[in-house]
Amino acid sequence: MGDQRTGRLTRESLAAAVAEGTIDTVLVAVTDLQGRLQGKRMDARFLLEESGDDRVEGCAYVLASDVDMRTLDGFALTSWDQGYGDVVLVPDWGSARVVPWHDATAIVFCDVRSTAGDAVAVSPRQVLERQVARLGERGWTGLTGTELEFLVFTDRYEDAWSRGYRDLTPANQYNVDYSLLGTGRVEPFLGRVRRAMRGAGMVVESVKGECNFGQHEIAFRYAGLLDKCDEHGLFKLGVKEIAAQEGLSATFMAKFNEREGNSCHIHLSLRDEAGRPVFAGDGPLGESAVFSAFLGGLIAHARELSLLLAPNVNSYKRFVAGSFAPTALAWGLDNRTCAFRVVGHGGGLRVECRIPGGDVNPYLAEAALVAAGLAGIDEGRSAPPPYAGNAYEADVERVPATLGEAIELFEGSALARAAFGDEVVAHYARAGRVELESFQAAVTDWERIRGFERL
Repeated sequence: MGDQRTGRLTRESLAAAVAEGTIDTVLVAVTDLQGRLQGKRMDARFLLEESGDDRVEGCAYVLASDVDMRTLDGFALTSWDQGYGDVVLVPDWGSARVVPWHDATAIVFCDVRSTAGDAVAVSPRQVLERQVARLGERGWTGLTGTELEFLVFTDRYEDAWSRGYRDLTPANQYNVDYSLLGTGRVEPFLGRVRRAMRGAGMVVESVKGECNFGQHEIAFRYAGLLDKCDEHGLFKLGVKEIAAQEGLSATFMAKFNEREGNSCHIHLSLRDEAGRPVFAGDGPLGESAVFSAFLGGLIAHARELSLLLAPNVNSYKRFVAGSFAPTALAWGLDNRTCAFRVVGHGGGLRVECRIPGGDVNPYLAEAALVAAGLAGIDEGRSAPPPYAGNAYEADVERVPATLGEAIELFEGSALARAAFGDEVVAHYARAGRVELESFQAAVTDWERIRGFERL
């Protein structure tokens, strides 16, 4: 069944596993605007033998809908006037993996094309592919790690839904940051997740408790940009599905309650065609001029690209002083109060972006970071001096305070239009406005509690 050690598959090894009867189902997956895996469960033999050039068609609205999968106006990709036609999901067979938490199942990630064969530029995976190609034009490849935090509850998803997600019981009822006892309490679940992800081809590094009640993080070895984003999506899906199988629930939302939110710290570095680290050099930190320019671009352009780093109304509630979530667009050496934390040395020198939360679409976030960094290089920037103190008190630009502010900055960004194209900018600005309009139309528990009797 392919490489039993890594869990990775090729089209040929998948075909062999199907012939042996060890795989009978393939998840044909595309990432939607929210970063979720969508698609079809395909009979493996039909997909490989009868689907016709591996073509799998599905409604285009999967790339133009909100969390509730509503059909929405304002997207150029599809509408009622266009009849909500199909797009084609084209498997990237180099991305195929075993899915160990389901019987006899594999997954393959797909690029999206029109029925005429044209690339659908707004597909998140293809947004990142364009930036990967821009790196390739310079002889560079990107390496990244995404560190996802999540909250675990002892309530079943169905019960949590029925209670409006109120009065849930966290799997740990106190701060278990770095606590072996705390992770031990949840080890039957965490251990199963780790083993499942290893079986899916991911290199597991560690698991640790975090500050919020029932909050944990599983860390994985870095990988190439597309590969890591595929892993990110499969990991999130796996955590939720395994939790459901165990009678638990888990959330990656950026800010579930007033305690610490769920982060997704993104580590990024570059390698040249010979595999040498591009960020290493003769600077005082062991950094290259390219690293300084790249970091300068991240700081200069993070505000205007923040829609891709923090895509939801809830994302912006995470940016609270003293919460380990950043507010200041500064960088520092191993300084967790800054939006950009520089860590490592020599070949391991890298930048950690601390802006995204657990709700981020990884393809879009990685694309934004690459675009900002390359702009810094092209503009001849250099990084400002590192911030050594409490960056929450720094006199520097701030992460946008609201989704509405982020949308306006993104729409007005010349960099976004140059790097991604007007079509992509319009599409994701519309997606942001859909999210904002939904929130503004909602009446919340906060409003009822404050206003039912006392106003």
